[in-house]
Amino acid sequence: MGRVKRSALAFGVCLAALQVTAIAPALAQEIAVERAMQDAPYWNANLPVEQRVDDLLARMTLQEKVAQIITVWDSKSDIQGEDDVFDPAKAAAKYPDGIGQIARPSDRIGPSSPREVPRRSIEDSIQYVLDAQKWAMEETRLGIPVLFHEESLHGFAAKDATAFPQSIGLASTWDPDLVREINDLIAGEVRARGVHLVLSPVVDVARDARWGRIEETFGEDPYLVGEMGVASVEGLTGKGTERTLKDGQVMATLKHMTGHGQPESGTNVGPAQISERTLREMFFPPFEQVVTRTAIDAVMASYNEIDGIPSHSNSWLLNDVLRGEWGFRGAVVSDYYAIEDLARLHRIVPDYTAAAELALNSGVDVDLPEGAGFVNLVESAKAGRVSMDAIDTATRRFLTMKFNAGLFDNPWPDLALAKTSNGPEGVALARKAAAKSLVLLKNDGVLPLAFPDAGAEKPTIAVIGPNADVARLGGYYGEPRASVTPLEGIRALVGDRANIVTSLGVEITKGDDDWWDDTVELGDPAENRRRIAEAVEVARDADTIVLFIGDTEKTSREGWAPGHLGDRTSLDLVGEQNELFAAMKALGKPVVVVLVNGRPPSYPAVAEQADAILETWYAGEQQGTAIADALFGRVNPGGKMPVTTARNVGQLPNFYNYKPSARRGYLFTEVTPLFPFGHGLSYTSFDIGAPTLSSSSISAGSGVTVRVPVTNTGGMAGDEVVQVYLRDDISSVTRPVKELAGFQRVTLQPGESRQVDIAIEPRSFMMWNRDMERVIEPGDFTIMVGPNSEDLQEAKLTVTP
Repeated sequence: MGRVKRSALAFGVCLAALQVTAIAPALAQEIAVERAMQDAPYWNANLPVEQRVDDLLARMTLQEKVAQIITVWDSKSDIQGEDDVFDPAKAAAKYPDGIGQIARPSDRIGPSSPREVPRRSIEDSIQYVLDAQKWAMEETRLGIPVLFHEESLHGFAAKDATAFPQSIGLASTWDPDLVREINDLIAGEVRARGVHLVLSPVVDVARDARWGRIEETFGEDPYLVGEMGVASVEGLTGKGTERTLKDGQVMATLKHMTGHGQPESGTNVGPAQISERTLREMFFPPFEQVVTRTAIDAVMASYNEIDGIPSHSNSWLLNDVLRGEWGFRGAVVSDYYAIEDLARLHRIVPDYTAAAELALNSGVDVDLPEGAGFVNLVESAKAGRVSMDAIDTATRRFLTMKFNAGLFDNPWPDLALAKTSNGPEGVALARKAAAKSLVLLKNDGVLPLAFPDAGAEKPTIAVIGPNADVARLGGYYGEPRASVTPLEGIRALVGDRANIVTSLGVEITKGDDDWWDDTVELGDPAENRRRIAEAVEVARDADTIVLFIGDTEKTSREGWAPGHLGDRTSLDLVGEQNELFAAMKALGKPVVVVLVNGRPPSYPAVAEQADAILETWYAGEQQGTAIADALFGRVNPGGKMPVTTARNVGQLPNFYNYKPSARRGYLFTEVTPLFPFGHGLSYTSFDIGAPTLSSSSISAGSGVTVRVPVTNTGGMAGDEVVQVYLRDDISSVTRPVKELAGFQRVTLQPGESRQVDIAIEPRSFMMWNRDMERVIEPGDFTIMVGPNSEDLQEAKLTVTP
C-alpha cells in the first residue's frame, strides 16, 4: 500500500513532478499525471484566483461550462467498471466535456443503503478519487479536476469515520467551542480522502416537532442556531472570511434556505406559510450570521415554497437577500433533485428543461446530485432561452470554488492520514460530545445510581427496552470502526459488581431499523405484549429498572419521497412502548427512563410517572459509554433543551419566543409545555444571582454586558448554562415575549462561585419596522437571566437615540 506524496507545483511544471503512488495491487507502480493545457495561465498558482478563473472560462466551450455545473451520483454505473471501480473509458464516453462534481465517493452505486450495498473502504474510496482525478486532469481537453462532495452532518458519512451525536444533540451542549472542535476533526477525516466539499451544516430553525428532520437541526431559536452554525462552518473551513482552503479543512454547504423547518402540516417539503416578517425575524438570522461571519462557500436552496414561489425559483431570496443584502460570494447549489421538482412536484414549469432555465435565472448555480435539469442548458442556451452571461456566472462561481479549494494545485488524498480516521482522538471527542449532549429532564433523586461497592451484595439492575442494546446514530449516519450500545456501556462500567438483567420489551419496527428503508412497519402488537410479559418477569426482582425507549431511525426521519415517509401526526411513543413503561412502573421499583430519539420527547405519561428521565437523543458511537457514565454519576449531565417540548400535537407549533397575543389557553388542557426551551437539570444545584448590567442606558447601536453571579451550591462538580433573554417592552410592531440574546456554559466545582459576563451585541436590539426596515427603536428593554427560558430574573435597560 502506498500513499499520496504531496509537493508544491510551480507554474509551467507538469504533474509529472507530482508522483502519486497507486493503491490497488494492480497499480502498485508510481503513476504520473500529465495535466492537459499545462502551460495555460489558469495552472499558475501564483496568479490571483479571479485571473485564473477568467483565463479558464475564456477557453471553455458551452458544453464544457455546463459540464462543470452538473453532478454524477445516480448514474455512477455509467462511469464505473467491474467491482464499481472508476472506468476512464466509460467516463470519457459519457462525459467527454468533463465532470464538475461526483457525489459521495464513499458509496458504490449512488442512492442505496450502506447495509445493502456496503460503502467503499478507505483504500477503495481513495483509489476511486485518484483514478477520477487522473482521468479528469489528463484526458479531458482542459484538465479540470473533479470536486467530490460528501455528507457530514454529525460525522463523515462514510466507512471507518467518527460518529458524533446528531445535530439536535450537539445543540443540547450549548457549547459552540465543542461544535467547532468536532467539525474541525470531521474536516480532517473528509479531506484526507480527497474530498473538498461537505453538505453541512443545517441551520434551519425548527418550529414543528412533527417534522421528521428536526433531529438534523440545532433547534428552534435563531440565535442558538446561528451560533452553532457559525461554529460548525469555522470548524470545517477555518475561522475568518478568507476563502482559500487550508490543509485539513473542507468547504461547507449551508442548508436549507429557507423556511424548511416549519412546513405546512409538519410534512417535509411542504409549503412554508411564513410572512416576510417572520422570515426576517426567525428564519433568516442563522443564515445571515454564517454568511457574514464565515468563509461559507456554498448555500443550498430549500425544497419548499414560500408564498407560492419554490426556493429554487426565488430570485428575491437567492439574489436580492442572500447575495445583495448579505454579500454572499459563493455558489448556490440545489438540494437533491429539487430543480426537477419545479416541474414534477411544484408544477410551475412543464418540464425539466424549463425547470433548469428558471432555476439558473433565479440564482441557482449547480445542479445536485445528477444534473437532470441543468444538462438541458446547452439546448436552452443555443435556443436563446438562457443567456451565456447567466451560464458564465454560474460556471465562474463554481470554478472559483475549485480554485479556492486548491484542486488545480493539489487535489490528492492522503492514504496514511485517512487510515487514522476514527482513531483515539476521534473516539475521545465522540465520548466527550455524547456526555455533554445529555439532558437530565427529571430526577426525583434516583439518579445518579449508586456505584456498586466491590465485595458488597450485588444489586440487580434491569436494563429493559428496544433501545437498550443498539447504538442508534440517527439520519445521515456514518459507520464508525466500533460503537457502544447502552447495555454494553453499563456492563463495561459496573463489571461483575452488579447483576445486569435485560429484555427487549417491545420491537418498535419490524426488521432492520435502517434509515434508508422505504417501508416502516410497527412491531406486531400481540408479539410485543408477549415481550412485555417477559420483560416484567426479568425485571420483577430488580432493584432498579433502566428503561430505554423512544424512536428508531425509521420512525422519525427525512421523508424524502411519497414512498419514503418520516413525519408524524402524533408526538407520543409509537407502538406498545407506553404499555411497556406502564408494566415496568407497576412493579413498584424505581424506573429511570432513558430516551433515545430524534424529536422532542412529548411523552406525557412518562413525564408524569417516571422517577428520572435522561434525554440522550442519538448520541453517536460512544453513546453507551457516556450514558453509563451519566447513570452512575461519573458524568454530571449539563445539557439543555434546544427546543420546546409540547404536551401534545394540538399545541403545535410550540416555541418559547411567541408573540404576546399567543398562548391564551385551551379548554381541558394546559397551555404550558411539557419541558421548556433551555430546560435541563443537574446532579448538583446552582444559584444564579440577579443580573447587573455594564450600563443601565446605552445608545442605539451599542451593546451591553450582562454580569451574573453563579454558585455551585451542591456537592458535585457540574455544568450550568447561563441564558440571557431580552424583551422590547414597547415597539411599533409586535415583538416576541422574550428572545435569546446570549449564553455561556460554565463548569463549577462544589461551592465554587463565578461572575459570568455575557455580551449582548447590538444586533439583538434590532427589529424590522412597519416599512420592513431594520432599525433599533429607542426605549426600555427587559433583560432576563436564568437556567432556562422560564425561571428568569430581570434587569431594566434603556436604549437612547
